[in-house]
Amino acid sequence: MTVPGTRIGGFAESEVFAVLETACRRVGIDAADAKLLRGHTNAVYLLASAGAVAKVARAGTAIDDVCRTVELVRWLMDLEFPTVELLPVEQPVVVGQHAITFWRHLPQPQRPVPAVSLAEPLRALHQLPHPPFGVRLLDTVAAIRRSIGVTVALPSADLAFLSERVSALESALDSVEYLLKPGLLQGDPQHRNALHCGGGAVLCDWDTACFGAPELDLVTVEIHCRRFGYGRAHYEAFVDRYGFDVTAWDGYAVLRDLRELRMVTTNAKRAPAGSNTLAEVRQRIDGLRRADAGMLWNIL
Repeated sequence: MTVPGTRIGGFAESEVFAVLETACRRVGIDAADAKLLRGHTNAVYLLASAGAVAKVARAGTAIDDVCRTVELVRWLMDLEFPTVELLPVEQPVVVGQHAITFWRHLPQPQRPVPAVSLAEPLRALHQLPHPPFGVRLLDTVAAIRRSIGVTVALPSADLAFLSERVSALESALDSVEYLLKPGLLQGDPQHRNALHCGGGAVLCDWDTACFGAPELDLVTVEIHCRRFGYGRAHYEAFVDRYGFDVTAWDGYAVLRDLRELRMVTTNAKRAPAGSNTLAEVRQRIDGLRRADAGMLWNIL
């Protein structure tokens, strides 16, 4: 049971459940046993009796963006790529201004997917041909600036620090020389954006998929191992399987700092005043000011 007034995926709880019920009814699924799995970004519900998971896109998400995600995943499924599968229904289901997608439920053990299990799916993804449809290009700097521009709960000193930092990193990007061939990126590869399946793992949460330098996906894996307590050994097992250590590359520090800044600003724009999310964001900003690369972060 959530606390009254709780926001789930940017919605009031009663609103998101009404949207979910309508979408389920349209595809012939009973929403009576719906159980919230995640609600920080999108609202993700388990529909156990249907063997399905429903994702209600975060309030304000463009329906066209969800359509692009569906198109990409269907293409990956046709290639038999290791992705969580969409249910065979017309998708996305649109209720008002909200887009809902339905996915096959893969029961999971308590342990998260280890970093090493991300290596082969990511390497295969990075080597795929360009899809036969448009895929957005990676633009981390623009995404960070958009987030800063709509953040209202941070004090002006923090916003100024974030703005100065992204400008400095944008300048530093000019001297970065990538080693890997550009490819399709998951955009946020990490332990919680993959699912155990058989003896390996499948990727999920394709909302941030884009085309760009694979080094950014690899930096993201490293950050999650370091910042969220998985440890260096976890990351080194990933490196051994993938075949490239992004921390040994000259551009690592710039991409690391840029990716961490995006992780901070994405959460900052969603953080209500007085919330635990805002407290965590401010703690992370303090760590960035002190250049504390080993500081552990709490998962949001």
